[in-house]
Amino acid sequence: MTVSIPETSAGRKVLASAANGFASFLGTMGGDCASVLGRAGVAEHDISNPRLTLDLGAYCTMMELAAQETRHDNFGLWFGQQFQPEMLGLIGEATLSAPTLGGALETLAGLFPFHQQATHTRLGRDCGLLRLEYRILDGRIVQRRQDAELTMGMFVNVLRRALGAQWTPDEVHFEHATPEAPQEHERAFGAPAHFGQPCNALVFRAPDLERRMKDGNLDRWSTLRAELVRLAGSRGGPSFLDRVKGEIRSQLSEGYPHIDAIADALEIPRWTLQRRLADHGVSFSEAVEQVRQDLARLYLAQRHIPLTDIAILLGYSELSAFSRAVKRWSGVSPKSMRDALGV
Repeated sequence: MTVSIPETSAGRKVLASAANGFASFLGTMGGDCASVLGRAGVAEHDISNPRLTLDLGAYCTMMELAAQETRHDNFGLWFGQQFQPEMLGLIGEATLSAPTLGGALETLAGLFPFHQQATHTRLGRDCGLLRLEYRILDGRIVQRRQDAELTMGMFVNVLRRALGAQWTPDEVHFEHATPEAPQEHERAFGAPAHFGQPCNALVFRAPDLERRMKDGNLDRWSTLRAELVRLAGSRGGPSFLDRVKGEIRSQLSEGYPHIDAIADALEIPRWTLQRRLADHGVSFSEAVEQVRQDLARLYLAQRHIPLTDIAILLGYSELSAFSRAVKRWSGVSPKSMRDALGV
């Protein structure tokens, strides 16, 4: 599968500590780090200092290229499983310094968008279970599976640090389509893995949130949190149009997204959403169409995903509707488009 290189933009930076150990892990998997970094547009110097920043799109591309370079489809999954909280730099150190497990989880969810801009993280409760959610908000970053699997591994290792190395969540959710070897995900997390979800998330029974953290230190916790916010400058964020596309993507698997639902997610009135889209020269339906086209090309390039599943992931009620849409975009059938992608 060809990895596209998204344009860089302000407001979507990630601290280079997110790439801590990347070069050595890539080497153990048989990859050429210089080649991957060069193709992703990332300087080797930039990943050597954890307090420098990388463009989030380039970072995600780097992970996708690593999977391609090593011919290991689950590169991000296994990189994440060995990624210990300290490796995350300030956000990892701040999380481990929290006095209690509840404080650690709130720190991770609340401050992660400073570590990585253009990102949604949230700790919520649903039917007696906790959900630690993660999603990139920038709709231009289409290929981001490796990042999602890496980040879920980072998050689960925070909980394992407090609850023991054998701790497992009840479920793991991923927004991307089912990969070729999903059994590896269940083995890595020790839990059922569900794909094509609105958001990446760890779902687990609420532990004792008052449990003391082994390295908890209130003064250090406060200092590190302030330092992270100061270093990041802001939570950042994608452009308005890219944020709209990101919200559309998150709702597609549940059917055609309603404009009111997108407006609610953005916390603006419907008429404001329509007006601001018009300022960008697109209608809501055109924005949905653009997201569907980008994702269709991504999924069609993965031959193991049945066409019927792709139709569902893109919010179509049936395969025939998806086929008509592809024919309208490209003049060919989904099968012919898949063949033309040369995968």
